[in-house]
Amino acid sequence: MTSPRLLFLVTDDRYFISHRLPMARAAKAAGYEVHVATHISRFEDAIKAEGFVLHELSWEKAGQTPFTIARDVLIIRRLYRSVRPDIINHVALKPVILGMLAAVGLGMAKVNIITGLGSGFIGRDWKGRILKSVLVAALRMLLNSKRTVSVVQNSDDRETLIAIGINPETVNLILGSGIDIDNTKPLAEPSGPITVGITSRMLDDKGIRPLVTAQSKLQARGLDIRLLLAGEPDPTNRSTLSEAEMKAFAAMPGIEWLGHIDDVKTVWERAHIAALPSRREGLPKSLLEAAAFGRPIIATNVPGCREVARHGENALLVPVDDAAALAHAIETLANDRELRARFSANGRRAVENCFSSAAIGSQIVEIYTKLAPPPLDARQASH
Repeated sequence: MTSPRLLFLVTDDRYFISHRLPMARAAKAAGYEVHVATHISRFEDAIKAEGFVLHELSWEKAGQTPFTIARDVLIIRRLYRSVRPDIINHVALKPVILGMLAAVGLGMAKVNIITGLGSGFIGRDWKGRILKSVLVAALRMLLNSKRTVSVVQNSDDRETLIAIGINPETVNLILGSGIDIDNTKPLAEPSGPITVGITSRMLDDKGIRPLVTAQSKLQARGLDIRLLLAGEPDPTNRSTLSEAEMKAFAAMPGIEWLGHIDDVKTVWERAHIAALPSRREGLPKSLLEAAAFGRPIIATNVPGCREVARHGENALLVPVDDAAALAHAIETLANDRELRARFSANGRRAVENCFSSAAIGSQIVEIYTKLAPPPLDARQASH
């Protein structure tokens, strides 16, 4: 019996390597022939080294028009007809919508990983509300297709999908993509002034502006607290900050903008506290990584964040866009070494128990197996 073919449809190769590699490895170990279709930038060799079959897509995240959407759907459909996967795994909203349109009538099993309903469901202005209504209609039509399973990363998103009319029996909850706990060991606290770090895209929706304002408030009160901003703006996102604004932040007292970083460990070697004052998340890997490295967390009380950041256990939760509450939470942790140590230990324990790549990998493979089981000898070998 030949191995069933599993195809990941992902926006770009960097995201596949950073967020979906544990799932793909688990599928390969379980006996699936793994293919990856994505935009290639600089991770082609890394993907091929895993033993996956790589297919390049020319799509871009920005500048979507009806013409480019139709073009991309036709390109993806031709790919599906050529590869003939047993299961297609669409990852994130754009691949989910375009991939599901491309798969109409082809009879393949589909797994749709919704990595967060994000800015499309925040709807803060009239354009956002229109976008949300379009997304709701598209998801209701596509996710109820035959042989289709959806995966969300937090319970709020599961309730949202069910509320807009998705069959509850097809909506599965898997908490993220998994953390390699063997390669993310807890770090000792750094010396020097208390430092807060954030690793994310530099977006307004990630709470960068209120975090900078909170830092300014603390500086104005004479507190020597530092802030590390690790990440780049994303011009394809409606809420991106400009490079000019980021440089202005970096010129403020106590703030350092690191830009893109290849290894988040370098941030947590310098920072005592992790922050993510986001407006909404799927399940933020940045907080999982911070917890795995033993950092206490400050985050907003929103979907996604509160799955990882548990108030009073490993984190302090604050309201959205509330710089004063952020400043108070930072000062609280900065002044209490014992509280930081307790949150650190609790956060690491939660990652080991609930968010390891082994645990997450086994959950996604269970879904694949129900749709297209691998050969029995491969399943036995993987255990």
